[in-house]
Amino acid sequence: MRWGLVPAWVKDPRKFTLLINARSETVLDKPAFKNAIKRRRVLIPADGYYEWQDADGRKRPFFIHRRDGHPVGFAALAETWMGPNGEETDGVAIVTAPASRDLAALHHRVPVTIAPEEFERWLDGRTNDANDVMPLLRGPAEGEFAWHEISTRVNRVVNDDAQLLLPITDEQRAAEEPKPAKKAAPRKAAVEEDDGQGSLF
Repeated sequence: MRWGLVPAWVKDPRKFTLLINARSETVLDKPAFKNAIKRRRVLIPADGYYEWQDADGRKRPFFIHRRDGHPVGFAALAETWMGPNGEETDGVAIVTAPASRDLAALHHRVPVTIAPEEFERWLDGRTNDANDVMPLLRGPAEGEFAWHEISTRVNRVVNDDAQLLLPITDEQRAAEEPKPAKKAAPRKAAVEEDDGQGSLF
């Protein structure tokens, strides 16, 4: 699946903005999600996620993860868009909720994480009803997640390695700081030698 849900009723996905997040507070009411929340609930396994925060005019990246180091299962909704010529696109949107007081320091919303003992309950769409899983749609409890600043290498998609999860060192931070712009030396006007011919230009 790709990250970005396209509802089944969309005529032309090229003219539709992909839905990457679904707000837990309105997921039952929004036409784009109300069927998926009943029948097409999925989990996205992850070690954590990234968030950026403004600091001194620069966006610094942070890696957010469970404090105990265990992987997480993000609550998500899936949909298959089918075109008139038989083409199909499977898309997914992550469910988000208001952040706990500690995580709100980075962002006011967070992905909903489903506890392992609730995986089966979340994935079971046989009842065609979402009321049973709505209480699960909440952000992590305060203190459940931790975070640390990481290298700005994460900002480039060509970088895809385990180093992107590690805390940034002081040396790395110093190397990533923008270098002060050098002041250009004042330009001296060129003095042309007089060849005795004279010129109007």
